[in-house]
Amino acid sequence: MRLPIDPQADSCRRAWVACPVCDDARHCATCASRRNCFEHWRYLISNKGPVAHLQCPRCTHMWSLNSRPGVTGRGNGAARS
Repeated sequence: MRLPIDPQADSCRRAWVACPVCDDARHCATCASRRNCFEHWRYLISNKGPVAHLQCPRCTHMWSLNSRPGVTGRGNGAARS
């Protein structure tokens, strides 16, 4: 079952990351050279700090991506010296 495109989706808010489901950019030379491709982008639905919520316009899959894995947020109670 395909999801509808999220109502918060705006083509002006984009991200260029691989979709974990359809991997539609797999054979794209522009994406392989890590440039912004006009065809293989994702909707940036929202973000909270380093976590981006994305949707693929091709297969409509939605997922979250931590752009800073391994980094803990502020206010975690750890004391700094």
